[in-house]
Amino acid sequence: MKRNNENKGILFWITGLSGSGKTSLAKKIFPAIKKKYGPTIHLDGDVLRKILNLNGYSYAERLSNTKIYNKILKLLTEQNINVIISLVGLMQKPRSWNRKYIKKYIEIYIKSEVKKIIQKDRKKIYKKNKNVVGVNIKPELPKSPDIIIDNKFNKNLNNLKLELLDKISIIVNKKKYN
Repeated sequence: MKRNNENKGILFWITGLSGSGKTSLAKKIFPAIKKKYGPTIHLDGDVLRKILNLNGYSYAERLSNTKIYNKILKLLTEQNINVIISLVGLMQKPRSWNRKYIKKYIEIYIKSEVKKIIQKDRKKIYKKNKNVVGVNIKPELPKSPDIIIDNKFNKNLNNLKLELLDKISIIVNKKKYN
């Protein structure tokens, strides 16, 4: 197993609208990332929110929550732990912070149409909540993510996983993270 020579973990920041498939893909790629790149954890934005008792969903509250996540992610990657985080995170400030302060950062945007997500709305997020990014809160979509996965919900999750892992491998090699 190759480890990066700078002793820093890689942050795989998976962002997109609620219901776009971020967490499902993160769970799918986790074993391969761990096997190929070493010690790895998966953090889910919803789970972090519960653990840290972060209750707000307004833009300002989401931004504040994400700043907390950023600091946790930096702490973990500095200890040579790869982190896959799946969260809405559709705000420019936290992503810019990551690029500036986290040595090995890969931004992955799961692109999906709100209409298709609402049709599926498995978690009922779009029916129950009023502070939904993409509906009531304008998303700040990534301008130049390292990877874009276009989830039109017409591909098998395993196919999306393989597509994402291929793209990750290319980015890791290009940025010389291994």
